[in-house]
Amino acid sequence: MLIAISKPKTLHQPARMDYRGLALIAGGVALSVFGFQQSAIWGWSNPATGACIAVGAAILVVFARVEMRTASPLMQVSIFRIRPFLVENLVLAVSMLVFLPVFFFASEYAQIALGKTPSESGLYLLYFFLGFVVAAQIGGRMLDRIGAKRPVVLGCVLAAAGFELWAGKVTALDFGSQQIYIILAGAGMGMMLGQANTDAVNRASRLSYGEATGITQTVRNYAASLGFAILGTILVSQMRSRIVTSLIHMGVPSARAHAEASHLSQSQSGGASTASIPHFVRLDFAYATQTVLYVMAAIMAAAAVVALLGLRRGVQEDSPADGPEVEQATLA
Repeated sequence: MLIAISKPKTLHQPARMDYRGLALIAGGVALSVFGFQQSAIWGWSNPATGACIAVGAAILVVFARVEMRTASPLMQVSIFRIRPFLVENLVLAVSMLVFLPVFFFASEYAQIALGKTPSESGLYLLYFFLGFVVAAQIGGRMLDRIGAKRPVVLGCVLAAAGFELWAGKVTALDFGSQQIYIILAGAGMGMMLGQANTDAVNRASRLSYGEATGITQTVRNYAASLGFAILGTILVSQMRSRIVTSLIHMGVPSARAHAEASHLSQSQSGGASTASIPHFVRLDFAYATQTVLYVMAAIMAAAAVVALLGLRRGVQEDSPADGPEVEQATLA
């Protein structure tokens, strides 16, 4: 209904389907994500792990080069010549390594370490959205008034601080001491995420809005998939290592401790009551989650650096050199 009321001007550009590009990007994304995901099972010493990641990355490079020479490409990679669009997508890619995965890991922590039910773990995540929604409104007003740099940089810094402080409290197994830091992490993500996404699309040529949106969403989804794979590997590895240490300290033989730790790290799932999960397993899972949150804090700090160095102050406009160049490439 809103679209019908606004009556946006749409430029239709019929083109042939780029099946070659589709096959390349699908293969590159699938292989690279699969390699990171399987590293927890295969181990980094297994040549297959590195091979999947390397081949996937190589295919994506080939995809970019092929698209630059294709008359009707699946993705107009020349749009990345617009500097603000490129920088905002880098910020989005880095931050999306955290944004979607945090919901999964926080939910698992609430159920396994804190003994919450699935419904109660949803309330645990509600605190994150409380900060997110409020800060998103503030960030949006800042974007309209002074441009994207300040809300994006400030949001990344707040998120990094929130995850860092949150990580310091998870091993106490006390939800009350974590609430303010969960809100802070959510506020940081809310202040920067929507603003970075909106500014990225606005920086593209008007003739490329639809394509810019599609590219931005592809970058976000790919980064989120990598985040799940990489952070999941860290969680499983850390939990397995800590359970082995705990079992050995309890007098369990090393071989049996490793076997039991491998089983527990792969099979623990939410929904069980606190009483049914040994306290040492709950605590070990909390320490593994702490490591993941510290990594998330470092990732958001890296996003802050990218935004600080890459974005310009003020409401950004397309430079004369950028607009026609991308419009010509799009119309071609």
